[in-house]
Amino acid sequence: MDKSLKAVAAVGALFVLASACSSPEKETTQSPHRVPGTAYTIKDTTVQTIFEASGTATPLRQATLSTKLMGTVLEVFAREGDRIVAGQILVRVDARDLAAKHSQVAASIAEAEAVRRDAATQAGRIRALYADSAATRAQLDAVETGLLRADAGVRGARASSAELAAVTAYASVRAPFSGIVTRRFVDPGAFAAPGSPLMTVQDGDQLRIVANATPDVASGLRRGQRIDAVVENRPVAAVIEGIVPSTSGNLYTINALVANAGGSFLSGSTATLLITLGTRKALVVPSSAVVREGELTGVTIRSADGDEVRWVRLGRSSGSVVEVDSGLRAGDVVIVPVAASAKVGTRD
Repeated sequence: MDKSLKAVAAVGALFVLASACSSPEKETTQSPHRVPGTAYTIKDTTVQTIFEASGTATPLRQATLSTKLMGTVLEVFAREGDRIVAGQILVRVDARDLAAKHSQVAASIAEAEAVRRDAATQAGRIRALYADSAATRAQLDAVETGLLRADAGVRGARASSAELAAVTAYASVRAPFSGIVTRRFVDPGAFAAPGSPLMTVQDGDQLRIVANATPDVASGLRRGQRIDAVVENRPVAAVIEGIVPSTSGNLYTINALVANAGGSFLSGSTATLLITLGTRKALVVPSSAVVREGELTGVTIRSADGDEVRWVRLGRSSGSVVEVDSGLRAGDVVIVPVAASAKVGTRD
């Protein structure tokens, strides 16, 4: 009996052991990490080769106003930052000493005209007498010469009057064009001398970008050509005004005009001319796919093991894409975050 129980117990133990050995071990598996977004497959893309010519944007029209008179400043009608219109009086200089000269010139004109009338009368008489052979040829020539001199005297007196009027006009310094006052040099009571600055005005509705480039770059440009530009990190359209040799080194100066209605850009803004030299192959990614941490830039890469950030070195931006100089290769799959996926679309 004991032997039977022992046999049964042994069989049971063997059954339990066999069951334990035959039961499959449950393996715990974890799915790879995925970032929500749209997959964008990297491929070689044809992009333009751009030469960036850095420079400065300044107003096309600017002027420092002065006067030809010497006198006391009576009134100043504008302050720095004021918007002005062409022909507006900005500064008035004392010109009372010219009033007496106006009277003198007026008297000179009256005298010259009286002399001319008398000379014309004398010439008329001698002409009649000469026609009747009552006057000699010498007498006729003399009165004709006198009349010519009288005419010249009238013209000279009137020219002096016009000159005086022009000088007097400098007593009222006017705006040569519409714009804004950028600097005011005098106040009422100050002494104005010929050529001394009174006020500086600028027309900021059109800017001129001045940048330098090497001869091989400048040779492909023409006056009137439209090119892209950047002013204070904002893209704008520019028109080449001219290309001239630079005074420094083996360079050429490129002048380009940019519309600036409303004065969006200030004088002295940093500017860059984007000159297209040709095309080349490059790797690009959507700008919205770029991940930034401080000065580091990267993209989210998809692989079989999961999505992970890879740090890359970026190049030039163009529209909605940016070039990748290093860190990626053709065939890599980049994830564009969900927020930007609708704009980029699926590229895999």
